[in-house]
Amino acid sequence: MIMQKQIPVLIYLLVNLFTNNLIFAQEKKNLAEQLGYEKDAKLLIIHADDLGVSHSENSSSISAIEKGAINSAAIMVPCPWFPQIAAYAKQHPEFDWGLHLTITSEWKHFKWDGVSPASEIPGLINDEGYFYESVQQAVKNGTAVEVEKEIRAQIEKAISFGIKPTHLDPHMESLFGSLDFFKTYLKLGREYKIPVLIPVNKLQDAGFKKEAENYPAQVVAHIQLHPGIAPHRWQEAYDSALVNMKPGLNELVLHLAYNDDEMKAVTIGKTHWWDAAWRQRDYEYVTSQRFKEVLQKNNIQLVTWKQIQKLLYP
Repeated sequence: MIMQKQIPVLIYLLVNLFTNNLIFAQEKKNLAEQLGYEKDAKLLIIHADDLGVSHSENSSSISAIEKGAINSAAIMVPCPWFPQIAAYAKQHPEFDWGLHLTITSEWKHFKWDGVSPASEIPGLINDEGYFYESVQQAVKNGTAVEVEKEIRAQIEKAISFGIKPTHLDPHMESLFGSLDFFKTYLKLGREYKIPVLIPVNKLQDAGFKKEAENYPAQVVAHIQLHPGIAPHRWQEAYDSALVNMKPGLNELVLHLAYNDDEMKAVTIGKTHWWDAAWRQRDYEYVTSQRFKEVLQKNNIQLVTWKQIQKLLYP
């Protein structure tokens, strides 16, 4: 039985404001209505993060795609297994492929640097030749000029490999680390006509709010499990989050991989915190019959960023 009580989950509200979209202004319909649903419909994007990091990550995500378990994913372009997932994305342009823009490299022994030459983004590169581990370090040492150069290079590389990006979001929320980084993020979203995710809590800051006021996007509840959730409560926690989901656009963010030797090595030092076992549990839940039944029982409608992109940039 699904527990009705709210189990702790980390919920971010992500906002995009469709203020300049003529369709929205003229018809005065919310996103659900524009997509053909009732005004108070519960819309959900089932999203897998971190593709390109490892073979395990790619393989499990592709499996989930082919099982119809997820309908969106985000690719990390600087990572070692990017070519594999890029080739798959090129062969499957009908799927919802986002870019998980990356300026940090957080794992203990598994590292990457930028798509741009290190000499062109020196402030984003540490003494060992990789991205910094934390957002704080990236913000302290990097500049908005370097960030723009690097994330532009990531977008261009993805496109050159045949990927057609449907949305952008930042790895580790790094592009929300400073107002200048945030401005750069919005600028490139507009330029490439790709929707971006913006946490609504950032709009409590006057500077962030001002920058986002005229940016076309839509409110999203971003749902992922808190690191404190015990493994035996995994399914229950996800069930609760979905049962208590509010009307409007929501995104369920999953980190899929197999609990194999490769992923254990990648995530060493992250016990119970987005480690290999965490990712295996995410995969098992999203591909389960239980998950499908929760969606059906709660009349949750599945949508994609590709649909939203077509509304924003027809």
